[in-house]
This record gives sequence, C-alpha cells and structure tokens, in this order.
Amino acid sequence: MTTQKPDVRGFYDTTTATWTYVVWADGNADKRCAVIDSVLDYDIHSGRSTTVSADRVIDFIKGKGLEVQWILETHVHADHLTAAAYIKEKLGGTTGISRHILKVLETWQPIFHNEDDTPIDGSQFGHLFADDEAFSIGPVEAQIIHTPGHTPADTTYIIGDAAFVGDAMFLPDIGTGRCDFPGGSAEDSFRSTRKLLALPGAVRMYVGHDYPPEGKRDAACMATVAEQKKANMRVHEGISREDFVARRKRDDDGKPVPKLLLPSLQVNLRAGSFGKALHGVQYIKIPLNKI
Repeated sequence: MTTQKPDVRGFYDTTTATWTYVVWADGNADKRCAVIDSVLDYDIHSGRSTTVSADRVIDFIKGKGLEVQWILETHVHADHLTAAAYIKEKLGGTTGISRHILKVLETWQPIFHNEDDTPIDGSQFGHLFADDEAFSIGPVEAQIIHTPGHTPADTTYIIGDAAFVGDAMFLPDIGTGRCDFPGGSAEDSFRSTRKLLALPGAVRMYVGHDYPPEGKRDAACMATVAEQKKANMRVHEGISREDFVARRKRDDDGKPVPKLLLPSLQVNLRAGSFGKALHGVQYIKIPLNKI
C-alpha cells in the first residue's frame, strides 16, 4: 500500500451493471495505464456481439494519449463477456488474472469440453499473478491480493491508494457478491472482506458492479474502506462470520443463474476470444442439464 493516488475513470454498462476502469498516473510523463474488467456487448437472443462499450474505453484512452500496459480481470465473470481480446488487438497490453483461474478452468472443462481452444494451463492470458505479487502501472506501485468467495479465483488489485475489488464487495447499500457458483464459498467471502476492511480507511474501494435501488440514487462506483466498515449492509463492523454466512447462504439459495452465464464463461475462460471456428462460424455451446 502506497500513498500514490492514481487517477481513475469508470465506465458503467447499464445492461450488465458492470463498471470498467481505466487507471493511470495523471500529470505524469509516463502514460501507461491499466484497463480493469472490460465489457464486450452481447445480445443473447441474436447471438450478436458489438464493441460499443469497449470502444468508449478505447476512445477515452486515445483521447488522453495513454498507453495500455495491462488489461486486468478481477475474476472470470459470469454476467458479462470481457472485451480483453478486443482491447488488446486495438491497443496492445498484457492480459492478467490470478493464477487461481487454473482451478476455474479445471472446473468448467468437463462441462464445455473446450480443450481445443481453451488451454487449461492458462496460457491464453499474458500473465497469471501469484498471490500478493507486486507489479506496477507506469510509475504507480500495485499489488494483488487473493479475495475468494464469489469465485475461487477472485482477486483484488491494489493500485496506489485505490483497491479494485471486483465482486468481493459492493457499495455499502448493496453488500457483497453472491457465493453460489462452483468453488464459491460464503466462509471464504467473509474472510476476504476482512482482508479488505483491514486496509487503511482512506483507501478508495472501486466495485465491479452496482445495482442502485430504483429511485434512490444513481449508479456509483466507489466508497472508502472507512465508509464500508461503517455501513456495508452485509459486512460492517460488528457483523459476525456466522451471521454473514447464514444470510449469504439464505439469500443465494435458489437464486437464478445470470442470463449470460454460459456465453460469459466460455469467452472469459479464453481471455475474451470466441474460440475456434467451424466452417468459418464461431459458436457458443449450451450444455444441457449440467448446471
């Protein structure tokens, strides 16, 4: 954790309620930046993808004169497709994700049978981060910490005084991410939130999604650690592990799967690629009666 204060620009995708971030050291001659949790637009009914959301991010990066150094994923998303491959094609950069994705790849390969285009060693990503690995974004020091619970591979990127937590925590009035996916764990989620709430109170915590209560507020992306400790409705100070786990399991019981679960997983496990084509056509598989 450093006192460096990188600039952060968030892009909200209303269709999937996802936040994408661009992070860089504003005012510095070094223009390298990171893109975190990008979105590729996908219509499940027509099977068509577009790049409107990613192009907004690309236009911003070009307008600022930034250079993409990293294209990072906090986890393998189940509710939107990543635009990592598209952004890499357009702007370069290294795709990165936690090495714990190897466990997720092992989990889903017997369901998708995607051996031909989804390496189980994670080599489709440019870099697999080890736990607590330090790295940098231009002049800004950064580090990852393993924050499982929503999935076994969830990772938080701490970049200067900002933490990008994915679905490990949401804004105070929303709480935390669900824990009922394969390998997910309410117990792990509680331990991960304790790690995050142990960060200094002034740390800016940027969330992966926001689901603003209708009519009460607009979508937002950041709360400080101090604000989360005081007011997060699931994990504020004083909430016991037992109470959190019981409520999390009760709320997740019978919850519908995200509508983009199957397309998202297949594409995101390939770092954003649609995979090998058959007779010039790429496909999304729908396994029957497997999840």
